[in-house]
Amino acid sequence: MKLLYNCLTTCVQATLPVAGVFNKKLKLGAQGRARTWDILDQNVKKTVPKIWVHAASLGEFEQVVPILEQLNRDAYQVILTFFSPSGYENKKNTVLADTVCYLPIDTAANASKFMEIVNPSLAIMVKYEFWPNYLNELQKRDVKTILVSGIFRKSSTFNSWYGSWMKKYLNAIDHFFLQNEDSYRHLGDLGFNNSSVSGDTRFDRASQLIERDNQLDFLEHFIDNKKCLVVGSSWPEDILVLQEWLRENYESGDCKIVIAPHEVETDKINALVKQLDDEPILWSSLKRNHKTLTPKSIAILEQNNTLIIDTIGLLTKVYSYATIAYVGGAMGNSGLHNILEAATYGVPVIIGKNYEKFPEAGKLEDLGGLFSVATPGDFMEIMDQLLTDHHLCEKTGMICGHWINSNTGATREVLHYLKQIDEKLVIS
Repeated sequence: MKLLYNCLTTCVQATLPVAGVFNKKLKLGAQGRARTWDILDQNVKKTVPKIWVHAASLGEFEQVVPILEQLNRDAYQVILTFFSPSGYENKKNTVLADTVCYLPIDTAANASKFMEIVNPSLAIMVKYEFWPNYLNELQKRDVKTILVSGIFRKSSTFNSWYGSWMKKYLNAIDHFFLQNEDSYRHLGDLGFNNSSVSGDTRFDRASQLIERDNQLDFLEHFIDNKKCLVVGSSWPEDILVLQEWLRENYESGDCKIVIAPHEVETDKINALVKQLDDEPILWSSLKRNHKTLTPKSIAILEQNNTLIIDTIGLLTKVYSYATIAYVGGAMGNSGLHNILEAATYGVPVIIGKNYEKFPEAGKLEDLGGLFSVATPGDFMEIMDQLLTDHHLCEKTGMICGHWINSNTGATREVLHYLKQIDEKLVIS
């Protein structure tokens, strides 16, 4: 089975540039990986010990941010790799690492070459990215390796007929820091006991958001002391369920709407605008036409009902202005986006119906801080309750804020472990 896997990864590497002709994300990945070896050759310092941090995409990067912030960059060089364009393209210039690049496809040759160049003293993996050839190289070279915010499920690859052979490569990991008891149990069933339930570092990351300066002048003028629904990381399937309520709200003007779609390419934004009865303001046009807030631009903001944030990087600040937050991804099959970024501001959270693989959503729903909707009628009913019952809205939001605060601490456990390895790893 390993031979078949190596054949497949070699084929993927060979065909990726061709596939990129038909898919923008694959094209970005192919072009980015073509530059990886040059980036490493030019930036990796041979005489400085290295920490290799791997995050599959943008979401996993957010999980490891609290740890990256505490790594001692005076004593170690941090090499950050991504698998997905959503991570690399957004964070290739992050100040939290010394070198950022795509992770080369998991062939035996690539894994060996990568380790030869980087030669890490420590490897930090995030959540559930397990690449057999890279893990094999880490174990061969006796590199201290940890998994942060790990998730293991009964349905994981390691329990399947086609993936059980990969289980032995988990021996490369010295300690598994897991998100929950279910993961601890499932990992134990695989025969690994070098683990602890530390929680999810995303809670630490989310709790930091509320402490920073989240002021956005254009939003303050747009909302103008009205109630505000923030629709974050939305997909077309989400907007379809919101459409009927949005139509009624457009006619009444009772609530301001801010939509920050997951995909911000021009064609995607144009499609979103067509889904709306309103004529929304685009953040990009506002920025382009009004570099500073003039009386005219302020008037435009105050008079309009819907604002589309057609850029990346503002959503976590935008959530701070929400009365209610709808977090997208769970109405279709793309996967629920980060509910913690909204919940940390103490506002009620609404999501779609497909969230079985996101235990944090189920937990917050059980506590009463989150509502799942499946139909336009469901959404209209929940919005009507939250907008008319101030006590319910406030209570639900308080549950969310308390939930975030009571689940912090995962970062502290990881950093304590790293200090035991070497006190110089972490900023004291």
